[in-house]
Amino acid sequence: MLEVRDIHSFYGDAHVLHGASVTVQDGEVVALLGRNGMGKTSLIRSIMGLSTPQVRKGNVTWRGETLTGLKPHEIAKRKIALVPQGRRLFSSLTVTEHLTMLKPASAKHGWTVERAFGLFPRLAERRANRGNELSGGERQMLAVARALMIDPELVLMDEPSEGLAPVMVQHLEKIIAELKKEGLAILLVEQNLYSALAVADRVYVLETGKVVFEAEAASIEQQPEALTRFLGVH
Repeated sequence: MLEVRDIHSFYGDAHVLHGASVTVQDGEVVALLGRNGMGKTSLIRSIMGLSTPQVRKGNVTWRGETLTGLKPHEIAKRKIALVPQGRRLFSSLTVTEHLTMLKPASAKHGWTVERAFGLFPRLAERRANRGNELSGGERQMLAVARALMIDPELVLMDEPSEGLAPVMVQHLEKIIAELKKEGLAILLVEQNLYSALAVADRVYVLETGKVVFEAEAASIEQQPEALTRFLGVH
């Protein structure tokens, strides 16, 4: 479905990804783990074709089609959605406006506003509230719901549990599991190891811009030496 092959990305002269390779299959949840500054967000941004970092070597393909060099909106049209780190909401827009700004809602196919409200009942209650009037958990719900409005086949989630209370993290895990049942594939960047393992099928670990470890999520806790070495988990 998605293949990132040996990509090298740069912020100016700073070499941040050093030949990273990752794959995501249909309907699979893949977690991308690593300490701060190891290149996880840079990898997500490189996949989405954002202006920085700049991919200078390697390739990203989507169902065999090259994405490298395409603009972000062109990549989104391939049904790849982004839930960015920090939510990136519009403070002046209401919940409903966030969900209707991309395209007219359709009751015939795919995700609609009402379907999103069914998945996130709290957003339905807050539909008239603006982005700057929402709690952290509500903002994260809205960031996910907004991504679903393009009817994606793959969702890239960058640190979705960041800053959330434990009860909201558990709610987010349930949402990811529900999206997987819907057939969506998810590439999940997380620092919360156990939250990632609760939902992921496979795990990659990045260190200094390279994939240094890969495992089935179900087996990673039986590899304590890898957890200690790459993630500092004892």
